Amino acid sequence: MSNNTITAAKGFKAAGVSCGVKRSGNKDLAIVVCPDGAKAAAVFTTNKIVSAAVTICKEHIRAAKINAAVINSGNANACTGKKGIKDAFAMCRQTAENIGCKSENVLVASTGIIGEFLPLDKIKLGIDEAAGSLSNSAKAGLDFAQAIMTTDTKAKQAVATVKINGKIVTVGGTAKGAGMIGPNMATTISVFTTDADISKALLAKALKAAVGNSLNKLTVDIHQSTNDTAMILASGKAGNKTIKKAGADYNKFAKALMNVCDDLAKRMALDAEGATKFFKVVVNQAANKSQASKAARAVANYPLVKCAVHGSDPNWGRIICAVGSCGVNLNLDKLKCKIGSITVFSNGKPVKFDTKKVSGIIAKTEHTITISLGVGKAEDFCYGCDLSKEYVMINADYHT
Repeated sequence: MSNNTITAAKGFKAAGVSCGVKRSGNKDLAIVVCPDGAKAAAVFTTNKIVSAAVTICKEHIRAAKINAAVINSGNANACTGKKGIKDAFAMCRQTAENIGCKSENVLVASTGIIGEFLPLDKIKLGIDEAAGSLSNSAKAGLDFAQAIMTTDTKAKQAVATVKINGKIVTVGGTAKGAGMIGPNMATTISVFTTDADISKALLAKALKAAVGNSLNKLTVDIHQSTNDTAMILASGKAGNKTIKKAGADYNKFAKALMNVCDDLAKRMALDAEGATKFFKVVVNQAANKSQASKAARAVANYPLVKCAVHGSDPNWGRIICAVGSCGVNLNLDKLKCKIGSITVFSNGKPVKFDTKKVSGIIAKTEHTITISLGVGKAEDFCYGCDLSKEYVMINADYHT
C-alpha cells in the first residue's frame, strides 16, 4: 500500500480514533506526532470570532519546536468563553503528557458545531487511545484524515516529492472541509507534514504563498469558519542542506507544497456539500491582480452561476452579470467570456455558438470559465463548485 498520507514524510506518526464527540460514532480525534520536534508554521481564519483552539494555537505556533498537533471534529469549541480556552489547552496538556513534551509544544484545532462545550472527559480518553496507537503507516495517516472530517464524504490527501541537494524531500497533506469555505489566510482544517530541513521563517513564507494560491482560491459558500487553520510541521529528517534563504532549493520546496495544496483544493471542491462539479474562473485583462481576483471570486460565488453549472446550462448572461455587479473596472466593448475553449460572448455582444457542445463542457466534472475585462494585463483565478438541492438539505439538517 503506497503512502499518500501525512505519515509519508520521515519523522512523523499519526492516529485517528473515535471517542464519542460525534453522535455517529465515526472517528473524531486525531493526533500527529514528531517525536524529535519539528519547526512549524500556520495561518488562520480572519473571522473576528475565532474558536478557542485558534486562540491557543496562535500562541503555541511561536514555539521554536512543535512535537504534536491534536485535532477533534464534531465540536468547534467556538463561542465557548473562558471554559473553551481552558478546554483547548487541556487537549494540549493531555497530548503532551502522553508523548513527553510541554503543553506549549502542542498545536490544537477543532471543527464541528459552534456554541457547544467540548465533552472533555471523552476527548481526554480519546487522546490517550490515539497516543497509544501512533504509527507511521499509511493506515494511521488515513485514520488521521478521517478523524478530522465533518460533512466530508471522503478523506482528502495528497503527497509530493522533490529532490533537494540529492535528497528526496516529501510533503504530505490532508484537509477537511465541505462547507463554510470562502476563506482568507487559511481554509478549514489543513495539516501538512514535510521532512525538509528548512528555517521556520521560510516554512511560514512557503505555507502562506501555497495556501494563498490554492486553498484560498476556493469558495463553496462565501463564508469562512471561526476555526479555519492550516498548519505545517517540518521534521528536517530528509537530510538536505538546511534551506535558509530564498533561492533554487526554496523554490523547489515551495512548488512541492503548492502542488499538494492545489491538489487538496480541487479535492475539496469536488467533495463540497452537495457538489457534483468543480469549475475554475480565470479573469484576465484586468486593471490589477486585486480586481482580477475580485471578479473571479464574484463569478464563482454567484448562486445563479453555481446553479447553472449544476444544470449544465450555458447561461453566460449570469456570468457577465456577476462581473458587472462586483465593482471592478471593465470595458464593455472589449469584454469577453469563454466556457472551456468556446467563446460565448465577445466585445460586449453575444456570439453564435453550439449550445449543446457548451452544455457538454459544463456537464463534465471539471471545466474553466474565462473572462477578459479589456482594461489591463493582470490575471487571477478562483475555484468554485456547483450548487445543488443537497447543499440546502445538508445545512438544514446539520444541527438537528
